[in-house]
Amino acid sequence: MISICIPVYNYNITELTLELIRQGNDSGVDYEIILIDDCSLTEYRIANEAVCKVCKFIQLDRNVGRAGIRNLFQYHAKYDNLLFVDCDSIITGKEFLVKYIRELVENGSLVICGGRVYGPAPPLREQKLRWGYGSQRESQPPSVRGKSPFRFFMSNNFLVNKKVFDSIRFDERLLEYGYEDTLFGYWLMKNKIKIRHIENPVLHGYLESNSEFLEKTEKSVTNLMRIVDFVGCDDDFVNNIRLLRIYKMINRIRLTGISRFSLNHLNRLFRYFLSRGFVSMWMFDLYKLGLLMQAGEFQLVPALERAEVMGQSTEKSNPDY
Repeated sequence: MISICIPVYNYNITELTLELIRQGNDSGVDYEIILIDDCSLTEYRIANEAVCKVCKFIQLDRNVGRAGIRNLFQYHAKYDNLLFVDCDSIITGKEFLVKYIRELVENGSLVICGGRVYGPAPPLREQKLRWGYGSQRESQPPSVRGKSPFRFFMSNNFLVNKKVFDSIRFDERLLEYGYEDTLFGYWLMKNKIKIRHIENPVLHGYLESNSEFLEKTEKSVTNLMRIVDFVGCDDDFVNNIRLLRIYKMINRIRLTGISRFSLNHLNRLFRYFLSRGFVSMWMFDLYKLGLLMQAGEFQLVPALERAEVMGQSTEKSNPDY
């Protein structure tokens, strides 16, 4: 009934896998666990060797990235429902698997998101940025996620019907970290496939240092620019991404130039404070906005202008849309 898919990269997955095996055995339904290792370091391969022997295990000889590895599971899964769980997840609920099964049986949902939470206690200062961002932006109950279901789609803990996944896959042109799950949610929205958000979170197990998270953030902005090249800046896409919504507003009121000038001077200061654990979401947003303006203004402005012209044309020809 369910193929549990765990993409593995440089992480010890023993506890996660054993817990899913226990829950799978107790569930009374057919299940399998598939592990695909994206060319991890030798030390992690050795640490995971024992648990890999009791699951379906595929070892890649080269790194294919976050999008590519998820797409591979379809070729190895034998059941119609694929449950993706990131390797750094911690299962805290004793009915984690049962809740997904119950949702499938009762509602037949094609895409289900369980959510993500972070530990309540603040970590060390050098990890506060990732914890603060996750706690304030990602850790949301189903009542909040359900109001903007596509915006809150996250690939760390979700179930998808195999036929849906065959038609809407992760974009393998995205090799670096960032926004690959946002793009997947966008295509679900475009294809009118509903996302059901439920209360079934996993605990985020690995907190990057402030510096590591800032480096990943910089990569994610570059990834976002690639996605803009792929899909353009239509409102459906822009409205799902806080960073693009802010940029579009600034561009519309003609403050792009002064904003770029100011952020070019402030971003080094923002990075200094953020890297030292002074967690402020408005400062983090401004830092990302500065990165976006440095990296992609000349791509974004024409795309936004084209999108607005197309939107006006659509409104005139389809007033009831």
